[in-house]
Amino acid sequence: MDKIIADTPVTQTMNQAIFRRNPDKGLIIHSDRGANMPATTLKHYLPKKEFIGSISRKGDCWDNAVAESFIHTLKVELVHWMKFKTREEAKRRIFEYVEMYYNTKRAYSTLGYLSPFEYEERSLQTL
Repeated sequence: MDKIIADTPVTQTMNQAIFRRNPDKGLIIHSDRGANMPATTLKHYLPKKEFIGSISRKGDCWDNAVAESFIHTLKVELVHWMKFKTREEAKRRIFEYVEMYYNTKRAYSTLGYLSPFEYEERSLQTL
C-alpha cells in the first residue's frame, strides 16, 4: 500500500479497528464519495478480510443512513463547536468522544435506547 495512503487517519483507524475487533468476513465498510476514504484504501481492505464495500451514490446520503447519522452527530456534538489547536488535539478529542461517550454512554432509539456498547453486550448474552 502506498505510504501516503497507509498514514492517513482513516487508514490508521481502520487498522486499529481491525486489530481490536478482528471482524469476520462480510463486514460492511461504508464510505461516501468524499476524499476521506480514497478508493485505493477501500480496495486494500475489501479483499484482505473479504469485506463488503458500500459507497453512497452521488448526492444520496441515505445510502447508509446509520453511518451518515454518526458523522452528522459527531460534527454537531463536537467538531463544529471546537477550535482544535493542532491535528493531534483533534484526533485525541474525536477519539475520546467516540470511545468514551458515543460508544459507551449515548443512547439511541434505533438500539432500544441503549448505547452501542450496551446493545452489543446484550446481543452477545443472547447467543
